[in-house]
Amino acid sequence: MNQDGQPDPRRDVWENPLASRYASPEMTRLWSDRNRYRTWREVWLALAEAEAELGLPITPEQIGQLRANLEPVDFARAAAYERRMRHDVFAHLHTYGDAAPAARPILHLGATSAFVTDNTDLILMRDSLDLLAARIAAAVEALAARAAETRDLVCLGLTHLQPAQPTTIGKRICLWIHDLLTDLEEILHRRAALRARGSKGTTGTQASFLELFDGDHARVRALDELVSRKLGFDASYDVTGQTYSRKVDSQIVAVLAGISESTHKAGNDLRLSAASGELEEPFEQDQVGSSAMPYKRNPMRAERMCGLARFVMGLATTASQTAAVQWFERTLDDSAPRRLVLPQAFLATDAQLVLYANIARGLVVIPGAIRRNLDAYLPFLAAERILMAGTKAGGDRQTLHEAFRQHSHATTAAIREGRPNDLPERLRADPLFAAVNLDRALEPQGLSGRAPEQVDEFLAGPVRAALARVPRRAEAAAVHV
Repeated sequence: MNQDGQPDPRRDVWENPLASRYASPEMTRLWSDRNRYRTWREVWLALAEAEAELGLPITPEQIGQLRANLEPVDFARAAAYERRMRHDVFAHLHTYGDAAPAARPILHLGATSAFVTDNTDLILMRDSLDLLAARIAAAVEALAARAAETRDLVCLGLTHLQPAQPTTIGKRICLWIHDLLTDLEEILHRRAALRARGSKGTTGTQASFLELFDGDHARVRALDELVSRKLGFDASYDVTGQTYSRKVDSQIVAVLAGISESTHKAGNDLRLSAASGELEEPFEQDQVGSSAMPYKRNPMRAERMCGLARFVMGLATTASQTAAVQWFERTLDDSAPRRLVLPQAFLATDAQLVLYANIARGLVVIPGAIRRNLDAYLPFLAAERILMAGTKAGGDRQTLHEAFRQHSHATTAAIREGRPNDLPERLRADPLFAAVNLDRALEPQGLSGRAPEQVDEFLAGPVRAALARVPRRAEAAAVHV
């Protein structure tokens, strides 16, 4: 029901959950119809202004009407035009002309539909990349704070998902940050390389504009440059067909897929850490983990982050295929996939980063479980330290090694039968290790090498430098759990 108690017709059609449930309001607004079609009008205005400044007979009144009617967009009128004309750009062109009748004769002068749609898509991607850079910076900042807090909290290292040399929780978090810094570098690179399509004409030859300017190549070049600057770009692409190369889309979606790789890897690590009891994502007081099992504290944020990541990685394939199958100056089979891929890729990536920052800010570290899991394998992991201490005390390294091997295998067999790890007791009972201070040898501090110092150096160096390149921090968005 709506506010008037009547059935809500919006509930009778499918809504994209990326917009209604997952992505932030800021990203959703960027890709909304209202923002898109207002931007179309801004693109038309930029063209008219540039043409007027370069000498075409366009009056201040016409420019004024266009500027005064950037909003509101009469969507009902545009829909009526589109039902009749079967062309969305032409429908909105007529709707804008109705709102600014004095400017109708000069609207879209020399342009093709791709002038409006392509320049707008480039603006939307530019602004979306800026938002994602700010979201990555916010996530990195939150993760860096947690890494600093846990720089020397020793934990069991895992390779092949098997016990390995100890590391620290802070060092592990730095692995996640490192991936995000790589993604941030890619975003900044693609953002810097992004250009306008500019005013290139129907097949990219600028023939229509050359006609308008009576064969004056200099003014046609100036028009392209001026329109691009008015749209907020430093330049336009050097050459285009009817559209800018769809390889640009593919490269940008690939960056989003790269971010997704990073969030998925961290999300998997978090889920595995939750299973071992070492880390937990935020869990609200009244949150329900399972409808059947009330004790559950499922890592649903990390799970959702991983699910959205897989979705974006799949979209990258469609974007690359679209770039590959454009024939000559363009074909229209790019339209439908771009309408689906571009907004969804950005919204789903935004949603992942909202989740990631939320998890980082509320990450629960459980030292007791971390120490318990470490202690279960610590006698094995201290083998080299114990052997070195025994050798320094006068023992034969090879003899000590063989004795340690036999004791450790016997301990492993006992563990498999459900008994505790008794390797320290076995070693204490063996005269070969009598001179070894086993309590000191089994102390976890020091087994993690330079992990604490690596955390300090990484945070003070690369992390600080990367964050300085992105002065904006995205506001925390609500997470719909």
